[in-house]
Amino acid sequence: MPPIYLDHAATTPLLPAAREAMLEGFALWANPSSPHKAGRAARAALEAARGRVKVALGWQGEVIFTSGASEALAVAMTRCVQPIAAVSAVEHEAVLRWAGDAARLPVDGEGRVLTEGSLAGLVAVQQVNNETGVIQPLDESAEAVRAAGGLLLADCAQSAGKIALPAADMVAVSAHKFGGPIGVGALLVRDWAMLKPTGGQERGYRGGTENLPGALAMAAALEAPRDLLEAAARLRLRLDDGILAAGGEIVAQNAPRLPTIAGYRMPGRSANAQLIRFDGIGIAVSAGSACSSGSLKASPVLTAMGYPHAGEVIRVSIGRETTESEIDAFLSAWREIRG
Repeated sequence: MPPIYLDHAATTPLLPAAREAMLEGFALWANPSSPHKAGRAARAALEAARGRVKVALGWQGEVIFTSGASEALAVAMTRCVQPIAAVSAVEHEAVLRWAGDAARLPVDGEGRVLTEGSLAGLVAVQQVNNETGVIQPLDESAEAVRAAGGLLLADCAQSAGKIALPAADMVAVSAHKFGGPIGVGALLVRDWAMLKPTGGQERGYRGGTENLPGALAMAAALEAPRDLLEAAARLRLRLDDGILAAGGEIVAQNAPRLPTIAGYRMPGRSANAQLIRFDGIGIAVSAGSACSSGSLKASPVLTAMGYPHAGEVIRVSIGRETTESEIDAFLSAWREIRG
């Protein structure tokens, strides 16, 4: 059986249009911050890419190019003019590492964030959870945060380029999640006044020579036809039905979920054992629990949800290239491993 890749939430293949745009960017090799003619040409291309990203994402504010969503989140959380008030209990580690002793917004049993408590400051909530695919009602959260005088930071690494961005004050995106290259992303900011500048490039909000090829490729990937979700919804329905028929469980089954991501429990089989078996068969998936410092730890996301079988959950994520026959092959392997 040829290898099957079902880990698109981790990273997804580079789109042909993005590859082409990168090659064009490599031809414009001058530093965009240089004042000479070649530098000015590179600067013009960079600013054009910035404008294209804004249009493609429907963003009315500013765009700071970064190395990815993790850096974008770090900039937002360390440079915001307001202190960090709260983060959801199911955030990515890229948020939690900067959260300190800020309040944790709880979630219900389906992983939906409850926006409550003190919101007077910076509040960080993912739009789509990277393990379960649960879509948070961030427009409602934004209203609650603004009513308290706070600012909403949305981690949209999994959702940007797939669904509309929320009405957040700051948004983190990563190009390699939607068919762009690894190593480029952006922090979208509604108003420069929300951040403290530190000097350097990107209007003084990020140091380092700008990644022009990456920015051009990111814009091209966002402009590519977005025909993923309809096909992904059909494939995930087939996957959900097959898992349930074989005695498995769907994590957050009753919550609104992005069609490209799903968490499944295989009763009686640890996630680690499943990964080893699937990898041996030639199927790439990821776990709902992760190895850290040599010990297997339950997923903080599933733990926050109160899910009692966190150690038996794996994540399957669908991309543009995923086929029905690959889903069927995965289900066949799942039944074999379940026994």
